[in-house]
Amino acid sequence: MTVSIQDIQKLRNMTGAGMMKAKEALVQADGDMDKAQEILRAMGMASAEKKSDREASAGLIGSYVHGGRIGVLVEVNCETEFVVKTEDFQELVEEIALHIAAMNPKYVKRDEVPAELVAKETAFFEAEVAKSGKPAEHATKIIEGKLDKWLASICLLEQEYYKEEKVTMNDLVKRTIGKLGENIVVRRFERLELGQ
Repeated sequence: MTVSIQDIQKLRNMTGAGMMKAKEALVQADGDMDKAQEILRAMGMASAEKKSDREASAGLIGSYVHGGRIGVLVEVNCETEFVVKTEDFQELVEEIALHIAAMNPKYVKRDEVPAELVAKETAFFEAEVAKSGKPAEHATKIIEGKLDKWLASICLLEQEYYKEEKVTMNDLVKRTIGKLGENIVVRRFERLELGQ
């Protein structure tokens, strides 16, 4: 199938993908713009996975203050100073800071959640399920599901991006990795709220 240069340009503007990648995705999707976006997203995720073990020692500390009541500092690292200066990287850092202010995550990722906190929540969910009278064979799955949902709600990279449904913050980071071609790591953050 042949695709028009206008469609390729439109897809590039929507996704930030390169000319050849946009053309390849449109050909694979038989010209369907939505399918082509999904194909590009999958390509970006695969590319991001390959880059995840590369060292990210450059970066930015981003900040955001909301109405003098909520303040956020976030450290986001990449591989080179060249990428630090790109608009895409700077926008990502800004969006992460805004998201932290809005959604109040407690940790960057699951392995940072203290084991005693996980044990406490697990015990709470076990008691909740026991009270509900659900059959024992279903209890374990229900508890695992509740624990998984709770962890996703407190970990930045698993939270749903406040601007885009069904896209996690990890997806947003990987999308930018696919665009810029470098590993990007959210290292740490601090969120302050007046009076807390």
